[in-house]
Amino acid sequence: METLQKTRWRLLQPDPAAVRRLTNALKCHPITAKVLINRRIVTRPDACRFFDAALGAIRPPFSIKDMDAAVTRLHAALRKKEKILIFGDYDVDGVTATTLMTEFLTGVGADVSHYIPHRTREGYGFQAQHVTDLAVPQKIGLIVTVDCGSASHDAVEAARDAGIDVIITDHHVVGGELPAATAVINPQRPDCCAGLGDLAGVGVAFYLIIALRKHLRDQGFWEDRPEPNLKRFCDLVALGTVADVAPLTAENRIFSRAGLEQIGCGDRPGIWALMSVAGIGDRPIAAEDIAFRLGPRINAAGRMDHARLALELMTTEDPDRAMAIAKELNRLNAERQAVEQRMFDEIVNHLRLHPRLLAGRSLVLASEKWHQGVLGIVASKVVRRYYRPVLLIGIEAETAKGSGRSIAGVDLHQALAACAGDLERFGGHAMAAGLSIRPEKIAGFRDHFDAAVREMADEEAFAPVLTLDAELDFADITEGLLDELASLNPYGEGNPEPLFMARDVRVRFSKLVGGRHRRMTLCSASDPAGRPFNAIQFNIDPNGPLPDRFDQLAFRACWNHYNGRRTPQVVIEAAEQGGER
Repeated sequence: METLQKTRWRLLQPDPAAVRRLTNALKCHPITAKVLINRRIVTRPDACRFFDAALGAIRPPFSIKDMDAAVTRLHAALRKKEKILIFGDYDVDGVTATTLMTEFLTGVGADVSHYIPHRTREGYGFQAQHVTDLAVPQKIGLIVTVDCGSASHDAVEAARDAGIDVIITDHHVVGGELPAATAVINPQRPDCCAGLGDLAGVGVAFYLIIALRKHLRDQGFWEDRPEPNLKRFCDLVALGTVADVAPLTAENRIFSRAGLEQIGCGDRPGIWALMSVAGIGDRPIAAEDIAFRLGPRINAAGRMDHARLALELMTTEDPDRAMAIAKELNRLNAERQAVEQRMFDEIVNHLRLHPRLLAGRSLVLASEKWHQGVLGIVASKVVRRYYRPVLLIGIEAETAKGSGRSIAGVDLHQALAACAGDLERFGGHAMAAGLSIRPEKIAGFRDHFDAAVREMADEEAFAPVLTLDAELDFADITEGLLDELASLNPYGEGNPEPLFMARDVRVRFSKLVGGRHRRMTLCSASDPAGRPFNAIQFNIDPNGPLPDRFDQLAFRACWNHYNGRRTPQVVIEAAEQGGER
């Protein structure tokens, strides 16, 4: 029989003395102080750096290994009018990084073109065929990779044989030796001490153009032309960073905060059009909108068709063309959702019929029917349901390509490295990775991968945990507290939106909206005549029980923006039920 792990509720208990000190230092609500301390922001200077998040506070770009060599080579290409090719990946991170590099270099007069491979026909990364079939015929003198390249030894060697230099910008985990490129700008490389390993691919590319602008300034390049304000590119950096689930701390927080502000200015027609079709109205855009509305639509191009459509959306200056592309991406996203749901349902049914597959610590599943463009996103859903590392592999004739997602405590890239002998190639991060494998090796790989996962984590790691910042009674939710919580944005990986717990809550009013969402008015059972709070619980079972009280709730407290007005709202994330009606 199918078994799903029960979620454990974990209420954080920050030191009361530290909470009092920070509350007094910041003159803030004690709940806000608890949230900050839970995120290791303990002192007033820590908090000031967190709240200011100024672009001028980023760590120096030339601290990244090979940055000097990269900007020197790029400047030489500008002087000699060499043809430069930007080679990117097909996800949001790669598309935004490609747009960023292309726009900046075009703006300084470079002869620049770009290329993004087709996900299913070409696969991930910079390959030797791209040199021989693309760069050589176009007489390219310099290739700059973005969001890929750290494992592209054959491609770099082919470029060198053809007399083409390569600059790699990437953020994926480096395994073994680096390619013999002119420069490998990757904060993940072991000999890089910049401390910027959390950057997304677009963040690494942004650091390169920051360094290049400075280098060109030192060379007198801007004496007869305006020096560009790089803040205008932060919209791209925010999109790629949030969509790639990079931690929204340190530089990523700075870039994303500036980028959300830039998006709000409406200067890029493509993003504005995409916001329109995604239903983002007149409220301020949040990181959550990128993660769940804009990012999936941009990714839909590479998953279901070709990422060049998303790239055109980012670069077009024609509002009508932008709207046409945005509508097409919206259609592709709906198609992606339907394919994804069919595939997820098939997996759930398969596991229900074959429960022995759930006896392991991981799931490695393969099929010849699966759409390779949605493997990763379906793997994420399977992880959420069964809470264990998941690898889904699509088989096509003699080749098979897979995508995986993991859980906290299990480094997926490390687990794959332990099984490298079974694989043709692999790459990625601790939480997400891709692989290529010969179909006949899948069975053996399944066993080896599960053994590697068992070595990495104990039994406790496979029980999902709901981490709560504080217990918060509805009576203590004030407008001032909601404003303070809003100032902690942008929320995302590494800076999750605060989650609170309330006990013994009664439902005064309730109705279903949109078929699967329950809108309620709640009050504390200890103060039934007190101030009621509007609440929403998304994606419930409409045929299941509708409790009229809850023993305890896990919820977010926030402002609800609608029609130019804002009202307090509770968003329920989890509930332990009391009575039913």
